[in-house]
Amino acid sequence: MTGGRLTDICRHPIKGHGREDLASVLLSAGACLPWDRHWAVAHEAAKLVPGWNPCVNFARAAKAPMLMAITSRLDEATGTVTLHHPDRGSLTFRPDDAADLPRFLDWVAPLNPANRAQPAQIVTAGRGMTDSDFPSVAILNRASLADLSARMGHDLSIHRWRGNLWLDGAPAWSEWDWIGRSIRIGGATLTIRERITRCSATTVEPDTGVSNADTLSALESHFGHQDFGLYATVTTGGTIAVGDAWSLT
Repeated sequence: MTGGRLTDICRHPIKGHGREDLASVLLSAGACLPWDRHWAVAHEAAKLVPGWNPCVNFARAAKAPMLMAITSRLDEATGTVTLHHPDRGSLTFRPDDAADLPRFLDWVAPLNPANRAQPAQIVTAGRGMTDSDFPSVAILNRASLADLSARMGHDLSIHRWRGNLWLDGAPAWSEWDWIGRSIRIGGATLTIRERITRCSATTVEPDTGVSNADTLSALESHFGHQDFGLYATVTTGGTIAVGDAWSLT
């Protein structure tokens, strides 16, 4: 039976605007990882409908690479987010407070190319604004990352991939055989739904916001696709923590 350890838990409170590492989290059946992509930054050309919307409506690193260098910290009790960028310093604000929107837009404006639709508003959906049209948790294999890094001759950070749960203990690329199977992590069970097809954001170095590794061409040339990682849905809720054992069932 394939298994190993959960090495990292990551969430992204504002879609495309910062990452945060967690020690543990309580997953709920049918829901995204709590507070992951809870907010999203709609640009001025967005065509929004109520609820979930596809990523083309939002400011994101595929079109604004400098956003990749943002880190974040969420205070769940107050709904306050602190963002930090090496070129912009730190900003603490409440995404749900309309009075704070101008400060956020002023802070983030220099990180968006002038020839792109500019950030205009912060929206929520009642679920995580993931790139999948169903509430998902992104699961990734550290051995696959190590293999791709070796093939490219470039040490690729886990944060290029903006995933939620990183696993070790599985052979590289064995995750492609997990579609339709269940995985037990700590106190939770998830069902693997589909592969994640990647965009140009993964070419960007998270520490700097500069594109410096052609991950898409590497995936295409070595494997004939641009997929990395898996979308899963939570079928049984429970607490998971870094270091927990995982196994396929």
